[in-house]
Amino acid sequence: MIVVTGAAGFIGSNIVADLEDAGHGPIAVSDWFGTGDKWRNLAKRDIAAFVPPEELMSWLEGRDDISAVIHMGAISSTTERDCDLLVDRNINATVDLWDWCAANNVRFIYASSAATYGALEENLLDEETPEFLGNLRPLCGYGWSKNATDKLLMRRVREGAPVPPQWAGLKFFNVYGPNEYHKDDMMSVVAKFFDTVKRGETVNLFKSDRKGIANGQQSRDFVYVKDCSKAVLWLLENDHASGLFNIGTGQARSFEDLVRAIGAALDVEVDIDYVDMPETLKGKYQYYTRAEMGKLREAGLNDPFHSLEDGVRDYVTTYLDTEDRYR
Repeated sequence: MIVVTGAAGFIGSNIVADLEDAGHGPIAVSDWFGTGDKWRNLAKRDIAAFVPPEELMSWLEGRDDISAVIHMGAISSTTERDCDLLVDRNINATVDLWDWCAANNVRFIYASSAATYGALEENLLDEETPEFLGNLRPLCGYGWSKNATDKLLMRRVREGAPVPPQWAGLKFFNVYGPNEYHKDDMMSVVAKFFDTVKRGETVNLFKSDRKGIANGQQSRDFVYVKDCSKAVLWLLENDHASGLFNIGTGQARSFEDLVRAIGAALDVEVDIDYVDMPETLKGKYQYYTRAEMGKLREAGLNDPFHSLEDGVRDYVTTYLDTEDRYR
């Protein structure tokens, strides 16, 4: 049995879909569903067990049929201000699962985040040394909680404490794709702008306040969620690979590129206007991110990821521009 936490969430539900499609399982899921439409993210899946997160550790006790825990559960909002909650949900819950997997010889894959890199725009390296991790300066409580978790777990590895037989911490970059609709303001730019482009309305992007970078050319490493789940499945099928790994495309693309990719997928012209960047963001806005992907590629994952245009086209035509947007 494979356990997926955060399974009704964005990346987690896509992992569950790919696990099922690949014939892995049975699959047990752990998440809170709430009163909204989050349940739709798993409505098409065949689930062996539903475990409330607060009961997960007791549910795991004494089990000997778990082959892997894929831990995507977390508070992922970059605006979360309750740091005690971040410690409980993001740090301690991950450490507890790591220790259980180490004690029970179970493989463990967990979500770290590119938010650990803070404002860095160069050398976004998935290094595991205490010096590198200790010099990172995340910009929000969420990023801090993920980096604190990485440092705690890498200390265990470094000091020779018991570790899972395979472990991986995945630093996801700017992920977009189906099943993100419950994330509201934390949805990707593709999901936010799709309806605007579809209606033929003007898309507003921030003007640049950095010399040498034109309006709309602020860039990110946008990665399609199906490539994130592909990486997870590859790790499950290649148990020699352990470590912290960036999950991105290795390319930086502009917000203008992304919006025009939505238009191309819909075969419509896109009208873009540039608005002043809020004063609160000036001097703090990240203008460039690109995942260094050499470590995962050297480990053996050589399958190409979607280009921005191909990923957006699949997202738009298969999900966003249909009656049923869910995977």
